[in-house]
Amino acid sequence: MTEKNVPKATLQRYPVYLKALRKLKSSGVERIMSKELASVVNIEPTTIRRDFSFLGNLGKQGYGYDVNKLIEIFNQQLGMDFDEKIILVGAGNMGRALMKYNKWDYVVGEIACAFDINPDRQGVRFGISVYDISELEQRIPDGCRIAILAISENIQQTVDRLIACGITGLVDFTHVHIQIPKGVVLKSVDVVSSIQELVFETNSLNVER
Repeated sequence: MTEKNVPKATLQRYPVYLKALRKLKSSGVERIMSKELASVVNIEPTTIRRDFSFLGNLGKQGYGYDVNKLIEIFNQQLGMDFDEKIILVGAGNMGRALMKYNKWDYVVGEIACAFDINPDRQGVRFGISVYDISELEQRIPDGCRIAILAISENIQQTVDRLIACGITGLVDFTHVHIQIPKGVVLKSVDVVSSIQELVFETNSLNVER
C-alpha cells in the first residue's frame, strides 16, 4: 500500500473505483475524466481526484485518466491482481445463491469450485463444479487462499482441513464460534444482525422526527 497516510474512507472507495474501471475496460473505454467516472460510481469528482492524489500524479488536466494504468495501480495498491480463485464449502440454499451470483470478476475473482457432503448437490451447478467434501484436499485449486463457509455440520473440522490446505481467509456464514490460528483471517457475515441493526437505526430516525 502507498506510504501516504490514506484515510479509511478513501481506502473503502478504492475497490469501488477498481470495479467500475474494470467494467469500463471490458466495454472498450481507454481513458476517462473524473466527471465521467463520477457518474458511474456516484461519487463527487472532487472526491475522486482527492482519492487518486494519494496514489501519485495519475492524470492530466483536460486529458483524464488512463483506465489501464489506473487498474494496474489499484491492483498493486490493494495487494493482489483481483483474480482470486475462491472455493465454496456448502452448496445448500446459501451456497447455490452465491454460485448463481458468481459475478465478482470485476472485484475479487470467482468461485472456482465448491464442495458438499450431499450427493444430490454435487455435479455442475451454475457452471461451477461441486465435489464431495471428502475430495477437498485433492480438488482444491493450487494457490487458493480464500474459502466461503456455508455449511451447518462439522464446521470446525472443515475449517481445520481448509487451513491445512493453505486457506488463510475465511468468509463465514455459519453463525457459530470458530477457532482459527494466528495468520488466518475470518470475516463473519450475519444477515440477521445486520437487519436488526437496520431496524434499530430506522426506528431511531422515526423517533427523531
